[in-house]
This record gives sequence, C-alpha cells and structure tokens, in this order.
Amino acid sequence: MAELSAASGMPVATVKYYLREGLLQPGERTSPNQARYGEDHVQRLKLIRALLDVGGLSVATVGEVLAAVDSQAPTHEVLGLAQRALVGPAKEVDEESRAWALDVVTDLAARHGWKAEPESPSVAALVLTLCTIRDLAQAHDGLLARLDDYATLADRTAEVDLDTVTSLRSLDRIVEATVIGTVLGDRLFSALRRLAQSAESGRRFPQD
Repeated sequence: MAELSAASGMPVATVKYYLREGLLQPGERTSPNQARYGEDHVQRLKLIRALLDVGGLSVATVGEVLAAVDSQAPTHEVLGLAQRALVGPAKEVDEESRAWALDVVTDLAARHGWKAEPESPSVAALVLTLCTIRDLAQAHDGLLARLDDYATLADRTAEVDLDTVTSLRSLDRIVEATVIGTVLGDRLFSALRRLAQSAESGRRFPQD
C-alpha cells in the first residue's frame, strides 16, 4: 500500500477510501495484512483522480464510468458516458424557446453528420446556449448566422481531440485523456481564441 501511494502520489488514506468505495480493485493478497499492487492499479488511481479532480464528478458517477470501463463496453459508449457526466444537468427553458432551439440543433446536426438526441446533456446545453443568445437581441443575429462556421470549427477540434487519444493503449488511459483533454482543452482553446481575437482585431482595425 505504501508503494502504491508513492507511485500514484496519493495518500494511503485516500487509496484506502477508493478501495472501500469500490473504485479501485483490491490487490493480490500476499499475507493477511499485505497485498500486491501493479501498474494497472496506479493507472486506475490516475483515472479516478482525473474524473474527480479535473472532471469534478461525484464518487457515484465515477463509479458508473469505471463500471462501464470494466464491463469492456465499446470505447464510443464509455466515452459518451464520461462526456455526459462532464456536461451535467442543464437548466430548463420555456417550451417555445426549447422547440425553436431544438429545430436549430436538429438542422445543424443533419448538416454536420451529428446525432442530436433531445435527451442528450450536450444537446440540452446547446439548447440553453442558443436560447440565451436569442434573448440577447444585440448579439444573436451575428452568432446565429455564423453557427455553421462554429460547428465546422467544432468538427475540426473533435478530430484533433480524438487523434490525441486514439493512440493510447488502454481504455483507462483513453478515458483519462478525454476527461483531461475536454476540461483543460476548453480552457486552452479559450485562451488561444482570445489571443487570436486580439491579433485579428489588430489586423482589421489598425488605425482605430
């Protein structure tokens, strides 16, 4: 246990907690008071830490993601579960606004080859965002008119994201990289976007 703690960088008490909660599989028992842990346990602890600390998921939700990983479910299905957990529940909007936004999302998804199931947390989050944009009268015309352009950028970003993780060998590492890449990638892209906006603004309005 002490060696596992040192290898993972987690306190012994934390490792024992994950064992009690069923997030970490027990090691191979070598004596009544000792067990042997391997690299798989170290990797699982890294995945747990990514889901809890980076992804901000609850222990119960982490358990659901790990159960899907251990069930040897298809990679696409496991990543979908992790992504849905990252998005979380969306706020409610009125029926008229929701119907309008769902129509927009459905048309957009058809053009880009996406699945847009109304019950999907990602769709719900996009619906809320579109409704908010429409409510801001001064901004919605430009943003909504460029929706396909943003979707095209999202397609390219998704390609880069998946290129980053598909070379990894285990599903544990793929899920870990997806969670970290999604959460920190959002922050990275946001910072890059602002730098690019500043540069583009300087090119377009050099005399202002």
